[in-house]
Amino acid sequence: MRQTVSEVREVLVPDLSGRHGPLPPLLLVLTVVTGLVDAFSYLALGRVFVANMTGNIVFLGFALAGASGFSVVASVLALAAFVAGAVAGGRLAHRVPRHRGRLLLSVTVVQTVLLLAAWVISRVADPPFDGGVRWALIVLLAVAMGAQNAVVRSLAVPDLTTTVLTMTVTGIAADGRPGGGSRSRAGVRVLTVAAMFLGALAGAALIVRGNTDVPLLCSAGVVAAVALALVPVRRARGSWTG
Repeated sequence: MRQTVSEVREVLVPDLSGRHGPLPPLLLVLTVVTGLVDAFSYLALGRVFVANMTGNIVFLGFALAGASGFSVVASVLALAAFVAGAVAGGRLAHRVPRHRGRLLLSVTVVQTVLLLAAWVISRVADPPFDGGVRWALIVLLAVAMGAQNAVVRSLAVPDLTTTVLTMTVTGIAADGRPGGGSRSRAGVRVLTVAAMFLGALAGAALIVRGNTDVPLLCSAGVVAAVALALVPVRRARGSWTG
């Protein structure tokens, strides 16, 4: 229990001179954004994810099998847009390889623009979203999340991938004492699961109450806040930056 509490504290109040500097709490915040945007995409755009590509692969299989309520076009478009965003994020990671703070700052600025564009479209259009509006929202959001995923992968902060939880949940069980391990990193991993859960809960609660566009506005605001938090450290030097 003491170890778990210590791990939670290390994420929420990190050692700024440590290996990952200020990155852990910022990545935890971006995990909340994943829950928000996937709540919007699934509930407002019709059974498609923009961050969880595992889900889209499964949905594509359902759609091809003829299951009702699933769209081949939506799943393929989300996958293609996510890959395009990941390519852009990968190129960014190779262009800004020597400073992790500047790298995360760069991608969050781009994400903020894309999320705001999606919010404007969702605000102007009337739900339910269909046709070109639906496709545009899927593309904008999937590109934003693909870029985030590629950059976060490059940052390589353990257990803070911001979009993937399957291995996180597996680690909680398999690496702890019940699974025969001695270090489950449950503190970090439970925080990650909770962050995505809270984002999804908040996004879904807003949508079912008729505030369909608000999750996107919240997402843009949260990502912009992460970018602003990174501005003071963009020229910082230390072990965490490289």
